[in-house]
Amino acid sequence: MSALDFTHILTETVDKLSQPESYRVLMHRHRDGEPLPSAKVLREVVELARAILFPGYYGNSTLDSRTLSYHIGVSVERLYGLLEKQIRAGLCFCKDCEEDERLFDGRVAASEAGLPVSADCGEALSEKAARTAAAFVARLPELRRVLATDVVAAYNGDPAATSYGEVICCYPAIRAISNYRIAHELLELDVPLIPRIITEMAHSETGIDIHPGAKIGSYFTIDHGTGVVIGATSIIGNNVKLYQGVTLGAKSFPLDSDGNPIKGIPRHPILEDEVIVYSNATILGRITIGRGATIGGNLWVTESVPPGGRIVQRKG
Repeated sequence: MSALDFTHILTETVDKLSQPESYRVLMHRHRDGEPLPSAKVLREVVELARAILFPGYYGNSTLDSRTLSYHIGVSVERLYGLLEKQIRAGLCFCKDCEEDERLFDGRVAASEAGLPVSADCGEALSEKAARTAAAFVARLPELRRVLATDVVAAYNGDPAATSYGEVICCYPAIRAISNYRIAHELLELDVPLIPRIITEMAHSETGIDIHPGAKIGSYFTIDHGTGVVIGATSIIGNNVKLYQGVTLGAKSFPLDSDGNPIKGIPRHPILEDEVIVYSNATILGRITIGRGATIGGNLWVTESVPPGGRIVQRKG
């Protein structure tokens, strides 16, 4: 039997896949000339940011004090140019998403009638993207200062670490935390979509899942790291250490009167300064783990712990 005998199957399948209701939630309708943010370009953005924040460890490894300013200048200029375009794509994507549900039926009807359905995002979004990219660049010195504290915390917290350089080059926590801190700054600047792409890159690379919306203080470290999950509304103080497999999650998802999940409410834990959480502990809900508390491994914690508290497995 030849392939031509199956033409009717192909035709019927195409017809089904082209029905608007089948792709209502799954299709993004591009505006003319406005692509989605590019994961490939954002990887370059992250690598450039790492090269600026950790000179000599990422990017050009032949830097010295005489050439440092030149190389950082080149990297900053390229970072700004790439990031501006990606932020604009993210802003246009967000604008489309807000309109999609409201205009879905109208756009389908217009398309079926042969009428144009695209529109340019306009100069206002271009200007906003440029301002936002510049504002992010201005935050790079503070980002470097905070990341330096994370490197120190990782080095001081691991007897096996032989140098700061080893920590920067080898430790997955530094890669994940640097992505998180870059993404968090972009989120603070109201950049949509891109912060989540950047943290998910680190998630894929390291197994550490930190939502860009989490608020994390200085001298933060994650030992080993694989399987750590930090939810969007988590708040973590200074000098906090987590081990592998720790989850800072939500206990439940409140629903509105229509049965839909309520978005944006605080639902993840607060860890105050100098908290240590050992491997595979699960901490759920908007509870507070007080300053200097210790949470032992393999525990399920759903109630607040007082400052200096020590929660461990019972013997026997």
